[in-house]
This record gives sequence, structure tokens and C-alpha cells, in this order.
Amino acid sequence: MKPIVLIAACTATTAIANEDIADQYPGSLLYSAPVEFIPGVFSAIGATAPPTYENAGHNNNLSFIVTGEGVVVINGGGSFGLGEALHAEIKARTDQPVVLVINENGQGHAMLGNSYWATQDVPIIAHVDAAAEFADRGGQIIANAERMNRDRHEGTVLQGPTETFEDDYILELGDYRIEARYLGPSHSAGDVVVWLPNQDLVIAGDMAFHERMLPIFEDTYTLDWLETWDTEFEALDATYVIPGHGHPTNMDQVRLYTKGYLEYLRGKVGEHLDNGGGLADAYYVDQSPYLHLDTFEELATKNAGRVYEQMEFE
Repeated sequence: MKPIVLIAACTATTAIANEDIADQYPGSLLYSAPVEFIPGVFSAIGATAPPTYENAGHNNNLSFIVTGEGVVVINGGGSFGLGEALHAEIKARTDQPVVLVINENGQGHAMLGNSYWATQDVPIIAHVDAAAEFADRGGQIIANAERMNRDRHEGTVLQGPTETFEDDYILELGDYRIEARYLGPSHSAGDVVVWLPNQDLVIAGDMAFHERMLPIFEDTYTLDWLETWDTEFEALDATYVIPGHGHPTNMDQVRLYTKGYLEYLRGKVGEHLDNGGGLADAYYVDQSPYLHLDTFEELATKNAGRVYEQMEFE
């Protein structure tokens, strides 16, 4: 293995991570072309912006592993077309068939592309909680995507995973031991990481963010996320991290922008509560150390409000 590949790739691309760039790969529905970060492990880095028609809803990372005995895809993509576009890129790089798709969670940009992979008769797996989330909210998810993507949504239908698991799903192909693991509560229901122990690399999904501000949903319990991070995610001691959003990096960077941000925001909101502050003012606690992150304007005040609502009753 040649770790320098990852380092060089990050250095070359990180400078253009910017939510104002509408599309980095005009010849494809993908926001950017897949890049090989370590031998055999590729990722098409999504926009560090909310989903839009211009980025075709590709605002998360779509990864795949060329094992020598088949290709494993991580994330179905945000539409039939994105799944198809990713498959075209895979076929341009290898003759090996896609043998498995892993959905990292139950969000639209992880599962809506399942509608393409199902036409290819590829098994699709997800955590049981992610599958339940998609089954419960799928109608709303697909309606929102259709309204945004219009013609770029063509062919997309609701297709959940074909198989679910509770703790982990492990397979060995070629030189790769691939472990889809549920570490505990984090960003959204059923979030999993894909751990490659032989390569010391984790495809972290929404456990970890880089270059853009993480969103805190109504059902994102930040205290639980921090506990999962400390007890399970850190224990992987990964050298390389492909986050759910933003370019591949290392643990120090995702720790700074995920755990560090959550702890910082909870600290500021905690001070606000200790001083008798209410919800209306909680939205505006100081988050200036993270002002440089993409999606700050869209998410900072919402995040603060949701953390206030959680901590008020902790």
C-alpha cells in the first residue's frame, strides 16, 4: 500500500472545496469525478453545500472499493441517475462487477440511488434503523428530491435495502476485510461506518464531517453522538478517514470539525443556560471559530436552537 496517494490527493483538491462551486464535473451528474485515495479505494466527493439542482443532489461522498474479487459501493447515491453515473465511473476503471452496495444511513442521498442498483441485481445492505427511517420518511424524501432535481430525478423510485443488519456486516474480498459497523447513536438513525482494518482506513459516513458544518437534526442527540465518538469511533484509531462530507483527511481534522464543534456548541449553549438565557437568544451564541466552514450560514443558528432544546432537559 502507498499512503502517499491519499496525502497527495488531499493536498491537490482541498483548496477547491467550496460550496459556491456548482459543479466540478460537467460531463457527469456526479459533482466531482472519483479519485483513488489509497490503492483500490475511490471516492467521488460531493459538494460541500446543500443539495441543489446544479449539484444534482450529490452533496455527500460516494465511495467504492475495488477488491480484486468485486467492487463494493458505499452509498447508493441521491437518485437513479447518480447511481448510474457512479457505475459508469466504476466500469471505466475496472472490469470487476459491483457485488454489494452499503447504505451509510437512511437519508435520501444514501438510499434514493438504490433504485438504480436494484436494476443491476446488486444486493443492498443497511442498518435496520436506517431501513426503518427510509421506510417511514421515504415519501417525503423522494418528493423533496423530485421537486429539486426535476428532470435529473428521472427513474428514481423508493427502494430500500434488500438486507439489514444490527451490529455489523463483515465480508472479505481480496486483500480487503470490509466491516460495516454500527457504533452507536450519532448523526442520524442507523448511521454506519465502513472500517478497512488492513488499510487502516475508515469510510466514516455521517459519523464525521470535514470542511462543512454538520447539521443537527431534530432527532440528532448530540450527547449520544459524543459518547459514541469517544467510546467507539476513536477506538478505531484510523490513519485515514473518508468523511460523509468533505475531502478525505485524518482523525485530527474530523475530530476538530465534528467532536470539537459539538463540544464547543454545547459549551456555549450551556453557558447561555447557566446565565438564564432563553431560546430566542440561544440561536445567536458565538460560533465564530467555525465561520469558515461551508453551510455555516444555513446551519449555525438552527444547530444552536436544537442543542438548546436538548440541553434544557438534560
